[in-house]
Amino acid sequence: MLSRPETWFPLRLLVCETCWLAQTEDYAGREALFTEDYAYFSSFSTSWLKHAEGYVQAMIARFGLNEASRVVEIAANDGYLLQFVKAARIPCYGIEPTASTATAARAKGLDIIEEFFGAALARSLVEQERSADLIVANNVLAHVPDINDFVAGIARLLKPQGIASFEFPHLLRMIEGRQFDTAYHEHYSYLSLSAAERIFAANGLEIFDVEELETHGGSLRVFAQRPRAGHAIQASVARLLATEKQFGLLAPDVYRGLQEASEHIKFGLLEFLLGCRRRGETVAAYGAAAKGNTLLNFSGIRGDLVAFVADRNPDKQHKFLPGSRIPIVPPAHLLARRPPWILLLPWNLRDEIIGQLADARRWGARFVTAIPELRVFD
Repeated sequence: MLSRPETWFPLRLLVCETCWLAQTEDYAGREALFTEDYAYFSSFSTSWLKHAEGYVQAMIARFGLNEASRVVEIAANDGYLLQFVKAARIPCYGIEPTASTATAARAKGLDIIEEFFGAALARSLVEQERSADLIVANNVLAHVPDINDFVAGIARLLKPQGIASFEFPHLLRMIEGRQFDTAYHEHYSYLSLSAAERIFAANGLEIFDVEELETHGGSLRVFAQRPRAGHAIQASVARLLATEKQFGLLAPDVYRGLQEASEHIKFGLLEFLLGCRRRGETVAAYGAAAKGNTLLNFSGIRGDLVAFVADRNPDKQHKFLPGSRIPIVPPAHLLARRPPWILLLPWNLRDEIIGQLADARRWGARFVTAIPELRVFD
């Protein structure tokens, strides 16, 4: 595997000074990124499962979902969320283009359509009388190259009084928290409420409520409907739009500072790793996450500074991180090697991971995160 050449893509973020949508410059199509052996399975995170279960309970209570309703999830992954809808006896199905996760979802007894979603698929589903009372599109809006086609499809698939719910990392929190590692090629867009409102309005959806969440370093949960479908527009929408404007998301200056902040984080991490190397102290990493690849490759880190990365997902184990070529191993390898330092790449799951690695404290291991700044946790 390591003797094969690798394909490298530049990673550049651009922002439109008309609509203020931030996007990754496209070098790879979705078919090259979301392949049949896609290795991200949501169910490996216990905190994410808890988040999904809480979401389902909240939607049932707020919108009165029952056995006469239909819930559709776009990017259903391995069924981590729809399993709770099914358990509540609410009719549902999922749309998931990656064969690996779709297979895992079907193993849970879920109905999965294995295709990319867009307006054409939505038209076909409406003709089959499979329209939705609730469409769930959590952490997928940033992953679609044609965001207008995607949102137009959601508007079409909704029943006249239906609701669409979206969750996505908030661009404001990304900039504020210097979370440059959340930029990677799977993320085509980096969304603010201001940009989302424009896109939704252009494609037949009206935002009527928004909530701020702690997930992924700070996310938004946005509720949308067809215009004047029955839900009053909440004050939360205008309030957050004003917050974004005050922060500077509708002007170029705030975006320019992210590059300098990213370089500061890069140099701080390198200084730490080089110090460990000089002292003969092994540094291992935990979590073969996409954000980790951005951090490691931007910083030029290879296996001489980070010995290996442990991950619970068997589909990632015994492979190598792209670019850095750092080996991915089972967590048991970490426990056997007993490194004094463990770099947590998915820093958004810090508390969950430290809890899983409680045994590491017995040999005095210390945990490190690099973003928004280098921090050590005993």
